[in-house]
Amino acid sequence: MAAVEQVEVELKFDVDAGHTAPDLRVLPGVVGAAAPETVNLDATYFDTENLDLAGNRITMRRRTGGHDSGWHLKQPTGIAGARRELQVRFDDAPADGDVPDDLITPVVALTRTRKLIPVAAVSTTRTITTLLGADGRPVAEFAEDLVTAQSLLPGGHFQEWAEWEFELLGTEAHPRLLKAAEKLLRAGGGRTASSASKLARAIGSTPSVSEPHLGKRPTALELVITDIAIHRNSLISYDPLVRVDADDAVHQMRVACRRLRSVFSGFPSVLDATRTAHLSTELQLLARILGDARDSEVQLAIDDSLLRAENASPELIAALAGAETAIHDRAIRAAHAAMNSDRYFALLDAIDEMIASPPPGPDADLDAVVAVDKAIAKSRKSIRKAQSTLSTLTEGSAEWTEQMHTIRKKAKRLRYSTDAAEPLARKRYRKVAKVAKAIQSALGDVNDAQINRHRLAEIAASGTVSAADMFVLGRIDARQEADIERAIATYRRVAKDL
Repeated sequence: MAAVEQVEVELKFDVDAGHTAPDLRVLPGVVGAAAPETVNLDATYFDTENLDLAGNRITMRRRTGGHDSGWHLKQPTGIAGARRELQVRFDDAPADGDVPDDLITPVVALTRTRKLIPVAAVSTTRTITTLLGADGRPVAEFAEDLVTAQSLLPGGHFQEWAEWEFELLGTEAHPRLLKAAEKLLRAGGGRTASSASKLARAIGSTPSVSEPHLGKRPTALELVITDIAIHRNSLISYDPLVRVDADDAVHQMRVACRRLRSVFSGFPSVLDATRTAHLSTELQLLARILGDARDSEVQLAIDDSLLRAENASPELIAALAGAETAIHDRAIRAAHAAMNSDRYFALLDAIDEMIASPPPGPDADLDAVVAVDKAIAKSRKSIRKAQSTLSTLTEGSAEWTEQMHTIRKKAKRLRYSTDAAEPLARKRYRKVAKVAKAIQSALGDVNDAQINRHRLAEIAASGTVSAADMFVLGRIDARQEADIERAIATYRRVAKDL
């Protein structure tokens, strides 16, 4: 069952029942209107007992009547007045009346193991007027709604009200149409809507999730919890994209896991370490599972770039890319299995609990700037110690290679610690972050090229490669070797600034 996706851009107003709407044909880009049509809409809204969807400004409903009967999921887009809507028609929905999987997947990181239940029943008598442009195409739709709603929550009550909705249609609408419509409808009796949606008005106030932010003089605990909330939101936002294997989604979700762990390791005394240890372990496991899929994605991209300029045979292409594709597919299936487990949902619950009720550590009341300075100094000292050890090792040896990998991980930890301080807007932190990122990037290139050279050597030693392909492998290996030398030179140059 494939969901149909669209972005709706609309205005909503409260209005007195029976109030006559102004003539919308005076709006820019509008030259006419179709005859009004009245329809009856009956919708049941679904959410968890905790109202996890409503709290995140998401609505899920099953609606009959009108031209778009079916299941609908509406999510915020970050653009005022715009919402992303997924629709599954009844013909494509489960025959047993269950919520379609296509609508559960985008929100399962919020609902988790909690059951979706009916929370409101809303009936609407809607009179629709379609506004037409110069070529006769619909450019907007104006709806005059008489609404009756019954909250199905404990203690819920019955309500009646009237409202106007003005929605743009397609991409043909006049660029000033929405702004002009708002001005006209307000002048004609429309008032600022008391709720963002019919559901919100039907069930009343909900525990809305707000964007994390800091005050002017935050404590270390406030900074850390704000950072945890930011990365928690990032993890949640990439969850549905990983489930459909969207481009770069695995990488970004893995980064969110690592950034969360870096908060615990970078500021170990700000939160109670006994409470964060389990979370850190669980995040490490999740990052490792996602890492298998991410590593294969990186390798596929490298293989593509290396083979692009070479006259490689189909057999060599299959040896390099074909096997990696199979590895990637297995890794994605493993990631999906982990993300559907009770263990994963318990991890998300634990992160939410920590944000809501953070367990303070001995440095919780430190000034945030003092805590960041302390974390950065500790991380820089650790990197310099690792660099000192590197200087005693034979370049190119296994020990030297492993130490370079250690420095890369420490530079990444330093970068994440400085990123946590971004809300403090200190230039000195951004400078350190820039150097840490450059070190991480250069040594990451070294690591990727070394892994690839090992793979090339294995293929060459297999005895199944033709003479022509052996030549291609040699050319690729030489390019990788040169890439390693350039990356090491870059590392040595930027490491001086740490």
